[in-house]
Amino acid sequence: MTVEYERRGPVAVVTMNRPEYRNAQNSAMTYALDAAFTRAVDDPEVKVIVLAGAGKHFSAGHDIGTPERDVDVSFERKAVLWWDHVGAEGGDQRFARESEVYLGMCRRWREIPKPTIASVQGACIAGALMLAWVCDMIVASDDAFFADPVVRMGIPGVEYFAHPWVLGPRAAKEVLFTGERFTAQQAKEWGMLNRVVPRADLETETMALAEKIAVMPRMGLALAKKAVNQAEDLMGLRSGMDSVFGLHHFAHAHNAEMSGGDSLGGQDARSMRDASS
Repeated sequence: MTVEYERRGPVAVVTMNRPEYRNAQNSAMTYALDAAFTRAVDDPEVKVIVLAGAGKHFSAGHDIGTPERDVDVSFERKAVLWWDHVGAEGGDQRFARESEVYLGMCRRWREIPKPTIASVQGACIAGALMLAWVCDMIVASDDAFFADPVVRMGIPGVEYFAHPWVLGPRAAKEVLFTGERFTAQQAKEWGMLNRVVPRADLETETMALAEKIAVMPRMGLALAKKAVNQAEDLMGLRSGMDSVFGLHHFAHAHNAEMSGGDSLGGQDARSMRDASS
């Protein structure tokens, strides 16, 4: 199973389970995550949802090279109403797939009406930032590290472009312009994280926070979450993300035109990992 689901009292724990690939996110994982989140939303006993990653790392991001990469597989579209990407060509294929699996799904998960907490250890790279950022709170271990190195592909950042809002404009530019890893301590200083805890205490500290939140009334939590999300959108989050998604796909198309069809600018999982280390 690419995702495991466990209920611990009022807390649902959703765990990405591809540790052999550092929990790289393929489409199968995307829809397994969505099913798990839906299950938690539909369970009246669940008050808080925790998102975690099995093994040494939270997630290496989007799957761009494992044997189980399923980029050419059809899926049930839930986030956007668009045609199937399979059989489409060029920018049509990329736009259809990424609108659904990446940007659309992350926006869907941001609107989950129950508080969500990302519990992050080890690597949280590129597309994994999207998974953490859609959560309401992030608790990270002191050995966690983060990066969005996709500018090396000639792309202005991952699809869910929340960088200026979660990092601030100056830090966002530093992260994007250098492509370098940044530490949990830096992320906390920039306001991206709620708490940084020792690796051995990550699960305990995350659950303690979840249980503290779980004593609050469900409707109050849902409305407070919606209020903050609406305030972020009034500060330009959603419209800004829409505009950058266009730049993102312009970059893919430019890469493909300049390099014989390679929309990733000659990069792969290994080169991206090595460049950001």
